Amino acid sequence: MTTRPVPKTYRVKSFGCQMNVYDGERMAEVLATRGITPAAEGEEADLVVLNTCHIREKAAEKVYSDIGRLVKAGREAGKEPLIAVAGCVAQAEGEEIMARAPAVSMVVGPQAYHRLPGLLDRAIAGERATDTDMPENGKFDDLPARRKVGPGAFLTIQEGCDKFCTYCVVPYTRGAEISRPFSDLLREAETLVEAGAKEITLLGQNVNAWTGADDAGRAIGFDGLVKALAKLPELHRIRYTTSHPNDVTEGMIAMHGEVAKLMPYLHLPVQSGSDRVLKAMNRSHTADSYLKLLEAFRAARPDIALSGDFIVGFPGETEAEFAETLALVDAVKYAAAFSFKYSPRPGTPAASMDGQIAREVMEDRLARLQDALNRDQYAFNRYSVGRECEVLVERKGKLPGQWLGKSPWLQSVFFEGNAQIGDLVCVELVEAGPNSLAGRVLEPLPA
Repeated sequence: MTTRPVPKTYRVKSFGCQMNVYDGERMAEVLATRGITPAAEGEEADLVVLNTCHIREKAAEKVYSDIGRLVKAGREAGKEPLIAVAGCVAQAEGEEIMARAPAVSMVVGPQAYHRLPGLLDRAIAGERATDTDMPENGKFDDLPARRKVGPGAFLTIQEGCDKFCTYCVVPYTRGAEISRPFSDLLREAETLVEAGAKEITLLGQNVNAWTGADDAGRAIGFDGLVKALAKLPELHRIRYTTSHPNDVTEGMIAMHGEVAKLMPYLHLPVQSGSDRVLKAMNRSHTADSYLKLLEAFRAARPDIALSGDFIVGFPGETEAEFAETLALVDAVKYAAAFSFKYSPRPGTPAASMDGQIAREVMEDRLARLQDALNRDQYAFNRYSVGRECEVLVERKGKLPGQWLGKSPWLQSVFFEGNAQIGDLVCVELVEAGPNSLAGRVLEPLPA
């Protein structure tokens, strides 16, 4: 075996969901404990971690393409980077990655990345190392404390999935549903606030499936956790994603009207408006039961912005069933939503179902669905004009003196004025575009 130089710089490239973003941040923090620093913009890193997502079709092929680019760029820069593949593709196809990509030194799954330093030691020694275990002793206890974060921070409270939707690989790559202990979450939230976070987004594959016991040993659900976090004095905003209709409780609905720090935004995936398709997907709800949940949320918080996920072209979906999805979209009028063509994932039941839909049919349906969703997002933005709200400043805008941040309804808002990153600035929303709004700075809003 040939030893490798100890890396001085790293770069973590995360793909996919917000939980992958969180995992990428934590891997960066793990590497920082070894004295490895982020590579400067435009420079090739000594160590690159590809934090992958397995939800979409050809995810693995994208990994190999990225590996090839890294090897080529490293060769041109006169160095051979250490390459680690992490995340869900690593979990699902780790052995194949090692066989097909000799340039990869490390493969680590989403439940084992706290062991990255040990894998790195083995890679430096010239060994190719793989760790896709799902240990009972969770990774969170072994991760370093959060030191510095931006104005908005992610906090994973729940991982895994027991729902087994027929199209989804998550139960196989992330494992069974687990909830992190209440005290650990409260402690990490306090650390995030101390590190600069004004807003925390709670994450989970099914975030509202979280259950636990408070410090007094009393059983609490997701709404109890949110209410406890809202008591942190310097935490100004709370969000959460992604929730599942099957885990919605009366307490979760009510908290939107009871917790002032909880932002008026709900991401609740539906996937289809057809009951037959939903049953084939192994979803636990109907279109009607889903709509009734949204009515309840709107009753608790009338100004709530609604978001969802959709899959078009699921095996066997007819044009009439797709029309039912469009009808549901027309009924809800989403403020934002995400839509995808069905991707057959190896090992999932849907991949071997009859009635696989032609790609051109899926593309046509996706375009029509996205047109409807874009129409409603623009309408929601136009409806927001005239509202006065606080915007959490996240970064500088493109123009001198311009700032960009998020409204309570998760809209991108840009404005000009005196501000700093992390400020909560009172603005009036004065102009709407399809994807953002312009704001005018106001005097502080009355308490």
